[in-house]
Amino acid sequence: MARAGLTTERLTQAGAELADDVGFDQVTPSALARRFDVKVASLYSHLKNSQDLKTRIALFALEELADRGAADLAGRAGKDALAAFANVYRDYAREHPGRYAAAQMKLTPEAAAASAGGRHSQMTRAILRGYDLTEPDQTHAVRMLGSVFHGYVSLEAQGGFSHSSPDSQESWERILDAMDALLRNWPTP
Repeated sequence: MARAGLTTERLTQAGAELADDVGFDQVTPSALARRFDVKVASLYSHLKNSQDLKTRIALFALEELADRGAADLAGRAGKDALAAFANVYRDYAREHPGRYAAAQMKLTPEAAAASAGGRHSQMTRAILRGYDLTEPDQTHAVRMLGSVFHGYVSLEAQGGFSHSSPDSQESWERILDAMDALLRNWPTP
C-alpha cells in the first residue's frame, strides 16, 4: 500500500523541486523516494517508471512557464511584449534551473500534444502579429526567437558571460533591442 499523502501531483512537484536542487539529469525515483523517506516501490503506484517521472516534471515545467508567460504578456504588444516574454524564460531559468532543463526535454508526440508547448507557440505567434509577420516568415521568426532566448539563457546559466564586460544584463537588453529592430524590418526574400 502506498504511503499516505503520496499522489502523482505531489511526487511531480517534489520531483520538480529536486530537479532545481540537484539538476534534472539527477532526478530518479530512488532520489525522490529518499525525499519522502519511502521505498522506491511505493512510488510505482503513482509513477510508471523513471521516464514517466521525468515526463511529468517536463509537463509541469512547461505548464508553469506558459502560465507565467500568459500573465506577463497580458495587455502588452510590440517590443514590450517581446521583452516581457523573453524575460519570463530568462527569469524562470534562473529561479528554476532544473525545471527549465526539464522543459527542454524531448517528449513523445503524445506527451507533446498534451503539453503546454502549444501555448508557448501561440504566445510567440501573438507577439509576432504585432510585427505584421505572415507565414512562412512567422515560423522562421518563432524559431529564431526560441533559439536566441534558449541559447542565451543556456550560455548564461553555464557561466558563459560571467568573465567579461559588459554585464550580461546589458547584453540581454541590447539583444532584445536588436530582435525588435529585426522584427520591425524583417527581410523579404
